[in-house]
Amino acid sequence: MTKPRVLVIAEAANPEWVSVPLIGWSLSQALREVADVHLVTQIRNRDAILRAGLREGVDFTAIDSEALARPMWRLAGVLRMGEGRGWTMVSAISTLIYPHFERLVWRRFGAAITAGDYDLVHRITPLSPTTPSRLATWCKRAGVPFVLGPLNGGVPWPPGFDAARRQEREWLSYVRGLYKALPGRNRTLRDAAAIIVASRHTESEIPAQYAGKRHYIPENAIDPARFSRRATPSGGPLRACFIGRMVPYKGPDMLIEAAAPLLGDGRMVLDMIGDGPMLADLREQAKALGVANSVTFHGWLAHEQVQHVAARSALFAFPSVREFGGGAVLEAMALGLAPLIVDYAGPGELVGAGLGYKIALGTRDEIVARLRAALDRLERDRPALAETGTRARAHVLEHFTWPAKARQIAAVYEQVLARGGA
Repeated sequence: MTKPRVLVIAEAANPEWVSVPLIGWSLSQALREVADVHLVTQIRNRDAILRAGLREGVDFTAIDSEALARPMWRLAGVLRMGEGRGWTMVSAISTLIYPHFERLVWRRFGAAITAGDYDLVHRITPLSPTTPSRLATWCKRAGVPFVLGPLNGGVPWPPGFDAARRQEREWLSYVRGLYKALPGRNRTLRDAAAIIVASRHTESEIPAQYAGKRHYIPENAIDPARFSRRATPSGGPLRACFIGRMVPYKGPDMLIEAAAPLLGDGRMVLDMIGDGPMLADLREQAKALGVANSVTFHGWLAHEQVQHVAARSALFAFPSVREFGGGAVLEAMALGLAPLIVDYAGPGELVGAGLGYKIALGTRDEIVARLRAALDRLERDRPALAETGTRARAHVLEHFTWPAKARQIAAVYEQVLARGGA
């Protein structure tokens, strides 16, 4: 069967970065197994892509939109009021910058698209559903189907965590819903041939008249080569780990407080992997609770080093109350760790029955109490914990590798092309 010719638009695609750029890169490359792909990305990714072995002009094209992007990202750095914060502001700035990038893409590839050199065009990034796309309309006029997504983001802040919301400088999140009135949003959804949604929340934000175009495919996946270790917890105390930024909404302080009884009496040890503004306070919290000897703060670790620390654990304890995708959960599951998460948003969708343990969302005190009870129960039933980790690993390796993700998207391509792009 002949592979479809796909022009993949991933403004953010970089094999040497993490988060959205790594998703853009990993998915675009996995799609090469199911399609004849030409990647279009932004110039800042060019050198890393060349180092990865792709040929410029043959495998990919880098679009130089820096004349507008550079000063606007500099402005975003000021407005977000702190590195790693104000992500809604970052999304807003991206929405302002991105149309210029697409105009340059059309200037470079519009004639080829119109001439039928590509069977379809697929925009992978931006992931945010707040960023409309003129390419959807231009492609429709040219008779070439346009696939949008995966789209994710904007999970509502849960009640009781408004202080964490303000600490994250998420001022714009209070009015995020206004994006639905932005010029171009409805046109983008109308003209796209398929809309890939990565979360049930994003799916719920797509108007009902476009329900037939929606395809639910979570955006995160793992590279088995990056996560090749297998969890090998030793005997003795239950070893658990936390991986993520040390910020309030991810709940590292809730985890330490909940685990304190087990940590204090020697039944549990905890590895905290990550850096962030809470790190110094978390160290003090562990000292104040008398459990400092049972908690190791590793700080920031390179991506390839994380698995070596995490694989010593049996449990991934991650009480975050606001995760769009939950990539860290998948990575831990791929190592064979059983996840213990708050049943909300991304992690709640990824951890299905028999694949981990969920506690209900609630107030901070309720989460701490539920987490403490779960930890005590799991510490007493190590065989069940190990079996859950084994099932979680098998599930991720079957359904959540990048090749598996590419096959899921290839099915979307087949449906779109079978109905003539309608």
